[in-house]
Amino acid sequence: MSRRTLAGGLAIAAAVTVTTLPAASVAAEQVAVAFPSARFPLGARPVPTKTMTAVTQGIDFYQVKAGSSTDGYTVTVLMPSGRDYGAQATAENVAAEVEAAGETPSVQQVIRPSVADAPSQTVYMVRVGMWSLKDKKEADKTAKALKEAGLKVKVDYLGDDGMKTTGPWDVKVVMIDSRTFRGSYAASLGTSVAKRETVSSMAKAAGAIVGVNGGFFNIHTAKNLRGEPVGASVVGGRLLSEAVPGRSAVVLQGRTARITEIGTTVTVVSQDGEKVKANGVNRAAATDELILYTEEYGAKTPAGGTDAVLDPAGKVLGLRASGAAIAKGTRVLHGNGLAADWLNQHAWQDWTIRVDTRVEDLRTGKALKLTPDLHVIAGSVGLVRNGQVKITAKRDGHDSVNMILRRHPRTLLGVTRNGSLILATIDGRQPGVTVGANFHEAAQFMRWLGARQAINLDGGGSTAMVVNDKLVNRPSDGVERGVGDSLLILPK
Repeated sequence: MSRRTLAGGLAIAAAVTVTTLPAASVAAEQVAVAFPSARFPLGARPVPTKTMTAVTQGIDFYQVKAGSSTDGYTVTVLMPSGRDYGAQATAENVAAEVEAAGETPSVQQVIRPSVADAPSQTVYMVRVGMWSLKDKKEADKTAKALKEAGLKVKVDYLGDDGMKTTGPWDVKVVMIDSRTFRGSYAASLGTSVAKRETVSSMAKAAGAIVGVNGGFFNIHTAKNLRGEPVGASVVGGRLLSEAVPGRSAVVLQGRTARITEIGTTVTVVSQDGEKVKANGVNRAAATDELILYTEEYGAKTPAGGTDAVLDPAGKVLGLRASGAAIAKGTRVLHGNGLAADWLNQHAWQDWTIRVDTRVEDLRTGKALKLTPDLHVIAGSVGLVRNGQVKITAKRDGHDSVNMILRRHPRTLLGVTRNGSLILATIDGRQPGVTVGANFHEAAQFMRWLGARQAINLDGGGSTAMVVNDKLVNRPSDGVERGVGDSLLILPK
């Protein structure tokens, strides 16, 4: 990738190194899941230091460190849009404002690399100065002066950029051998769908050996509902959140795990033969939507509509004004607008309503049987498919510069050729301690560990790994964050 300085001073190479790794030995994959002996796959491929703990039969836990700190700080000037990057002409205009304020800017060309479903993107950033890790206060002074001149700026740690770095990296890895592990895998939403809860809490309540955070949760809804997963969630064979069509997910059953894409449909059929598709499960309702709420929701239905309360057999116990809790042993069909009209016409008291739920594996086109041992957790982005890097950022809604190129804490899940499970966290946003990873680096890392299939789960401040009731990584928020769901490794 290229470097271009358009206005004096600082010039920073915008480059992402994508290392082609040899495919893992088929024979080795069939024997066991094992930590690689090769050099660490990121940066200058340093020799990692690692410690291994045998957690229980079939589960090994590795603490890995690699690389060293050489990155420092710069001041980034924001564009009129509020973003830290923009078109070249916009960046040049912002650079002129910086010069007028008495500082020397650099216009940096940044190439967001291509992924499997989106081409590369070229953008421009305006930056001022470069300081070592220990001189952040000097960067803060320059930022303050620019703010006083009327510019919007922020101080950036260069290790977060996603460009060339030496690290360091602080990684935790759990390897679960499919041949010898005798427990099972499960998803947990904690005490309710609506409420956020820490992985530590969910793992302790379930008696889990290992737990990691699951997929994204909805931060754009009411505060008391933000535990709701964004994507498919199946717990114990019950669909508790609908899929984002085509989004990557992990399907767990017993002690097997596989990665695929999931679709869900919920069809409501009245006793009079009329049918309608529900728009969602256990989430806030938009105008004219029909939403299915289960007893796991843990919050009241939205006000301003109609609720049809169903018993376990689908009998309508009654219609009521919405805004009440879901009683244990019941489900509620909630509608407003046109959906409320449908309920008033086709969900009469003592009628039977059939709710047909289909969870489909989109790779095979087959429905998953909703048995008590079935669990599904939505991922955020596909990383590796059939042993090759295949990053599906656009399909999964994450094809921005911030998501693809920048480094963040990551929670990663992979499956080896013989069906063994790999869970990993890469801590980040801790200057001088650990830099995290971008999508390409995360994919390289999972291939290095032996994953033939891999996905990115939620990351950032949500990244958490718990082993034997102990939080083993260092969340970037400084404390463990409440999340929507978790993946748990159970002893039975």
